[in-house]
Amino acid sequence: MDVKIVKEIVEMRTIDEAAKEILEKAINEGIETAWDRLEAQQPQCGFGQLGVCCNRCAMGPCRISPFEDEGPTRGVCGATADTIVARNLLDDLLVGAAAHSDHGREIVEVLLKTAEGKSQGYEILDVEKLKRLASEYGIGTDGRSREEIAKDLALAMLEEFGTVKNRIQFAESRPPEKTRETWKKAGIVPRSVDREIVEAAHRVHMGVDADYVNILLHALRTSLSDGWGGSMMATEISDVLFGTPKPVESYINLGVLKKDMVNIVLHGHNPVLSMMIVKAAGDPSLVEYARSKGAAGINLAGMCCTGNEILMRQGIPLAGNMLNQELAIATGAVEAMIIDYQCIFPSITFTASCYHTKVISTSEKAKIPGAIHMEFHPETAYDTAKEIIKLAIDNFPNRNPDRVKIPSKPVKMMAGFSYEVIKGALGGSFKPLIDAIASGKIKGAVGIVGCNNPKIKQDYGHVTLAKELIKRNILVVETGCAAMASGKAGLLLPEAADMAGEGLASVVRSLGIPPVLHMGSCVDCSRILVLLADIAKEMGVAISDLPAAGAAPEWYSQKAISIGAYFVASGVFTVLGLPPKIMGSPNVTKLLTEGVEGVVGGKFAVEPDPVKAADIIEAHIEKKRKALGI
Repeated sequence: MDVKIVKEIVEMRTIDEAAKEILEKAINEGIETAWDRLEAQQPQCGFGQLGVCCNRCAMGPCRISPFEDEGPTRGVCGATADTIVARNLLDDLLVGAAAHSDHGREIVEVLLKTAEGKSQGYEILDVEKLKRLASEYGIGTDGRSREEIAKDLALAMLEEFGTVKNRIQFAESRPPEKTRETWKKAGIVPRSVDREIVEAAHRVHMGVDADYVNILLHALRTSLSDGWGGSMMATEISDVLFGTPKPVESYINLGVLKKDMVNIVLHGHNPVLSMMIVKAAGDPSLVEYARSKGAAGINLAGMCCTGNEILMRQGIPLAGNMLNQELAIATGAVEAMIIDYQCIFPSITFTASCYHTKVISTSEKAKIPGAIHMEFHPETAYDTAKEIIKLAIDNFPNRNPDRVKIPSKPVKMMAGFSYEVIKGALGGSFKPLIDAIASGKIKGAVGIVGCNNPKIKQDYGHVTLAKELIKRNILVVETGCAAMASGKAGLLLPEAADMAGEGLASVVRSLGIPPVLHMGSCVDCSRILVLLADIAKEMGVAISDLPAAGAAPEWYSQKAISIGAYFVASGVFTVLGLPPKIMGSPNVTKLLTEGVEGVVGGKFAVEPDPVKAADIIEAHIEKKRKALGI
């Protein structure tokens, strides 16, 4: 292909400079990536994009015309576009809530096995947080060992996945009372994690719930069971087991791979696997074994949210976010990509077959054809981790040096801004932040979260929106792929204060922090909820009264739908860069972008242009400031 054309294609696909180098290499070598597959799908089904396809039963699939007098207005069973669109949205949301909450359950189960002495290599690292959580659950701590406390806490949390207790502790004790009253009035207080997800699956079955308002109210309740339940448990117990994140400096982009070392990329979401790989990689015998194979050592690099987990706790560098996964393999320098679950392309084994890279799957829930399956269990975690690393080391001599291309300039970044760190930096109270907002130095705060999507130039939505907001004196907190995008763009450094407005810059410079704060992986959006809740409590208001907003400029997954919904249900105005598949129902669209605000205080908006999105968010924040009299 002509060099000029290749460069034009690459420029349209990403703003990540390191990714551009490898995308160009991939195109020239004929390596297929997500962008190529997206092009091959064009034109995508318009009915599907609008959400008016229904495959609920064997009478279908049915398609409802979004235009009057131009096709059927009801499915075979009689479902209207309102019913079909609402059910499809709830179906997507329940899958996202299940993914995050099942992740949370696994973490809690590892805590239980660790407390019982049945796990290998794990230990309770944050005892202080363990005791705080136990106290929140009414569990005694005086004169008791950490293991005894941890066992009781794990059992209490696991009970909340079922239906007997009929309440979720964090959803009861952490939100401001005004927010809780809003949920009670709307009838969406979550009763348990699994209860809401299972009921959602029941409701979308043909012949059950057909009222789009009723369907969407349960969608909000299901999302709350994720955000204030499963995801929050995942975050809190990960901190207990692996340590609560503190500020740490590291590097990001594909340039973190090393030509002379065994490169192992950790991809997925669950720190139970990745933290044990990190521990095993420091084993002197394995380092020596790598040297015996001609390597200078073992180099670990994170990918996606499991990368965020090991970055913020161990300082392990990041190779990139979701759309970088195939490109990491295309460098020709990766000996092994170890995966757990979520956001993993089934294509990575196809890409790996073009190079020497071994893909190693580890979860019984996530097997991929072509991968080597080495199942990971807490009882044998450390031994399995060492076996996996040994396999990667044995693959090092198979690398073809002539096909290796590693970008030369990784970007420095700072991460690890947990809720505890932010509160500690402010002296143990959010009053200094509230005072800065009241004085106008900081107008408000925005959480930018979510994924990459090849429909949007990689990282452009995240980075442009973050730059626009900090320029307008709006503090930005981020998780997941959004945080990685800002890291690659140099926004996660104190020096980025130079890009911020004068008021915000003065505050972050005084604290020595960036104007964009990395708060963790995508389950750690729950940290943002706790942050907002405590600020609202100190101010004596509901979360919906705060000059705050959320955004997901490049979202793609069902998890993102659940995250967006639990922010909206908690009272946060949330702007999406891509529309969910609801436009085939004007009633559903109007309810989610207008009507729901009168019920829960938050609502959705859709704006693909990140600069215009910043305008919308700023206007919302100014409206909230005026209502508060500041």
